[in-house]
Amino acid sequence: MIREDRVRLNERFMKVFDLLEERGEIVKNDRNGKGMGDFASKILGNRAYGHIIRAFLNPKDKRVIDYHQARTLCREYSVNEDYLIDGIGTPFGFDLPRAKDNGEYAAPLGNILFTTTEAFAGTAIDAGPAQEDLQYFAIPGLSGSGLVAFPIKGNSMEPVILDDDIVICKEVSSFRDVRDNEIYAVKNNGSLWVKYVQKIFDRKGRIHRLKLISANYLEHDPFEEDVNEYTRLYKVISRVNKL
Repeated sequence: MIREDRVRLNERFMKVFDLLEERGEIVKNDRNGKGMGDFASKILGNRAYGHIIRAFLNPKDKRVIDYHQARTLCREYSVNEDYLIDGIGTPFGFDLPRAKDNGEYAAPLGNILFTTTEAFAGTAIDAGPAQEDLQYFAIPGLSGSGLVAFPIKGNSMEPVILDDDIVICKEVSSFRDVRDNEIYAVKNNGSLWVKYVQKIFDRKGRIHRLKLISANYLEHDPFEEDVNEYTRLYKVISRVNKL
């Protein structure tokens, strides 16, 4: 009999696998490093175990992923371990603070992670800011997890968002959830933009580029960015004006 926690773990694994496939990090029939065999090699240590991965993805199969394999997946594909292991947060968002040495949970003083623009842009791998520098705050009416805030630099989104305003965002797990002409923070290969976004599809109906449009269009022309395995989108849900 499979334990209930393992069943829930496997359900989260299936969601993460679908998102990785949508992002182009897994291409089932690919022969250039992103195929099912390559995925099995990274997670199970043997590229011939693709059939086991398919078993994990089959809701009718009794085989499910274990915790060691799930943590390997998090390491290899920059998946949020809090989400995959414990169901907390979002698949690619920031990890919550870890437990202290005495086993107590290091609870933040709010549900919104504040960071600098530069730290949030981060690196190509979504590592997030240094753990010892994490700061949290709360705003009445904004509940839930996976919220991150950072200050805006520049005038490209004026008059909608001003220089030194703080924007509060929530990660978008699936590109299918992105709505054209709404404002997102787009995090890609160490760069960060806050723009109106429009999706651009390829011939197969997959989102392969994003058109980024400034509110201050007289000074800042629109441009396009390729979507790749490192692209992260965060919906801007609120802003705080500077004092």
